[in-house]
Amino acid sequence: MITKAGLRLSSVVCDTEVIVIKAPKEDLDLRCGGQPMVELSDETPRTGEPAAPHDAGTLIGKRYAAGDPAVEVLCTKAGAGSLSVGDDVLSAKEASPLPSSD
Repeated sequence: MITKAGLRLSSVVCDTEVIVIKAPKEDLDLRCGGQPMVELSDETPRTGEPAAPHDAGTLIGKRYAAGDPAVEVLCTKAGAGSLSVGDDVLSAKEASPLPSSD
């Protein structure tokens, strides 16, 4: 699937929904629960369950990223499936510390 910033995707095996924040200019195999994600407007029925080891879940409001290829997504609806590019699981990004205001 060709991804670009602003693209909204949903899982076909759980409730997870994301917005693409950063993506390469090439085809990207973005998955949730081990299955390819679809555009939010796609009316593909939600069937099955996330497959192990892609069943750790996603948290609303968290950013998930991977370095190669550089991809970052924002979770807008939590679900039971884990996000991945192919079989490489995306990790949750940590919040950046704010500078002190002394």
